[in-house]
Amino acid sequence: MMYFSRLKAAAILGVCLLGLLVSLPNAFPAPASWVPWRTVHLGLDLKGGSYLLMEVDMKAVIKERLDSLVDAVRQALRPGAIFYQTLEAQPDQNRVVLRSRDPAKTDAAMSALLPLVQRDGPNNAPDLDIVTAADGAITLTLSPVALHARAAGAVQQSIEIVRRRIDETGVVDPQITQQGDSRIIVQLPGIEDPNRIKQLLGKTAHMTFRLVDETANAGSPPPPGVEFLPMQEGGGKIAVRKRVDVDGGDLTDARAGTNGQTGEWIVNFKFNSNGARRFADITRANVNHRFAIVLDDKVISAPTIREPITGGSGQISGGFTANSANDLAVLLRAGALPAPLTVVEERTIGPELGADSIRAGAISLLAGFLFVIAFMAFFYGLFGWFANLCLVVNLVLMLALMSLLEATLTLPGMAGILLTLGMAVDANILINERIREEQKRGRPPLAALEHGFQRAYATIFDSNAATFLSHVMLFVFGSGPVKGFAVTITIGIATSMFTAWMLTRLLVSQWYVAVRPRLLPV
Repeated sequence: MMYFSRLKAAAILGVCLLGLLVSLPNAFPAPASWVPWRTVHLGLDLKGGSYLLMEVDMKAVIKERLDSLVDAVRQALRPGAIFYQTLEAQPDQNRVVLRSRDPAKTDAAMSALLPLVQRDGPNNAPDLDIVTAADGAITLTLSPVALHARAAGAVQQSIEIVRRRIDETGVVDPQITQQGDSRIIVQLPGIEDPNRIKQLLGKTAHMTFRLVDETANAGSPPPPGVEFLPMQEGGGKIAVRKRVDVDGGDLTDARAGTNGQTGEWIVNFKFNSNGARRFADITRANVNHRFAIVLDDKVISAPTIREPITGGSGQISGGFTANSANDLAVLLRAGALPAPLTVVEERTIGPELGADSIRAGAISLLAGFLFVIAFMAFFYGLFGWFANLCLVVNLVLMLALMSLLEATLTLPGMAGILLTLGMAVDANILINERIREEQKRGRPPLAALEHGFQRAYATIFDSNAATFLSHVMLFVFGSGPVKGFAVTITIGIATSMFTAWMLTRLLVSQWYVAVRPRLLPV
């Protein structure tokens, strides 16, 4: 129990030395950008930054679903030559209403629409309720199950896309979490002016490629299947077909660049195989016709197709600056939001407040650390000083592991470090008390040491295992500061087990071999 081979002792000391080396980057700036300089990041409450509370526009989610349902109804009725008098979406009632021209074809219309019903959610529930009224009107109503599933999916998709967009801007360790059913919290450490971030997050960035209707007159109502959309540059409107020929969801890459001939900023894009095939088919069939590039219901540009574009790539021009071209490329790479996001609340935390928090946390940590050292030295003498040395090593190893994970340190995390100090010293108290008991029973020093460590180990392991599992649950089900607290505690448990069981035993055994005392100073 108290014997350590040279290899084992070297391994324990090597782990301690490695922990010291890994934690050192926190005290120095990175020498170069290519050096893997892993450090602990400071959270919003310590570093300062911006806090945004954003809400997903659920009305837009429902409207988009109903618009797609209208198109699906139109496509379903076409093979049976079933003509309708009216076909409209009613977002306020979550339904689509169809009135057939020929009441005798109501049953045929119902049969054609039944395949549109999808079954998902709990108990394989239908997502649509199709009902025929007394006047022959057919209503397709979104079921509550479908609405809830679509809303939940929209929020999760929005969180993922928001994370991609923020990562593209280079913000270090943003915190993005869900609040309630439709809101998203975005915390940006170190960002004091979040206007550019808000602009990136506020844009839906749904890009489509559609043919221009060259016969429509801007002074008259648009023909069926056509709408007038504003131009992003220069004002005016242009008639664009509602049918989407190529969707921006098929884009695989987008990068800002410059035109080699004119020097203006452009955005180069690439499609996946499906998008490239559709883009080639459309451009091949519409040579000498205009093709509109639409972003969030605004036409960026509408160039004329001079020849088929079969390479699966192209470029967008439209009076971009360097920043606007880069921002558009970021939006296209990250993907389109399923619905617009609106900023409900915005707060800016200055670095002065963060510095005060760091100072207060550091003082509390130092005070707690000194009290623990004084307690152990007073009650356990030399073995107490061994425990104090292990406590310092424990802090170094915690910092090293948090640096490797590039964890974020928040005020709750600092509280977790302070709590870990107490938990780490608890293990040494149990060991020292057990050794003291064994010596009072008359055991010789070596036997007292062996029995003390052995009997204390079961208690230490059980208590730390229970604490470890409870904080793993906190990390899994918690969010934001709760996760930071849980990470700190779980790392602290692992390091305290190592220092209490391995390092303390090594120090005591080496001392015993060197001194061979007749009575243990505990």
